[in-house]
Amino acid sequence: MNDSNGKIIVLAAPSGCGKSTIINALTEGGDLNLGFSVSATTRPPRQGETDGVNYHFMTEEEFRDAIAEGEFVEYEEVYPGRFYGTLRSEIDRITSQGHNIILDLDVNGALRVKDIYADRALAIFIQPPSIEELRRRLMARGTETAESIDERIDRAEYELSRADGFDRRVVNDDLLTAVRQTRNLIDGFLTI
Repeated sequence: MNDSNGKIIVLAAPSGCGKSTIINALTEGGDLNLGFSVSATTRPPRQGETDGVNYHFMTEEEFRDAIAEGEFVEYEEVYPGRFYGTLRSEIDRITSQGHNIILDLDVNGALRVKDIYADRALAIFIQPPSIEELRRRLMARGTETAESIDERIDRAEYELSRADGFDRRVVNDDLLTAVRQTRNLIDGFLTI
């Protein structure tokens, strides 16, 4: 690897913690030179989605073959036969052009990327101020059943138990503050 290679920023968070909103705020300015990795999936394209733009769409067999060949830095079988993952070639394509890359991953995937890329990657965990506040936010969305919210809270508790494996944590109590703190962490990492 040469010095012209970009760096890797990984954000993970429980559902409802504002991770996507923070990523969108970070990428709006364009001054961080951030490319966004296109994930691979076995789910079929939705109307208007384009292969290589929204996702790299693969059959289950193609995805399993890519796993066997070591082509993924991380992947997850979210439901039986429904895979999502980050291709090593996608990270290499963006970083070899001198761009930094931001990855929006689940906790396990984020920690796998950190293990692989070590000091070339910054892993940031976005967390809620409390589980109670997270439950309130999920309920306020009005898009989920009580059972679905309970499942998300159970998952969030598991994810919070893995937060110590991350380089840094940002508590999203106030969105603007969380964006600023995340931005400051990334700025510091990119200047090393």
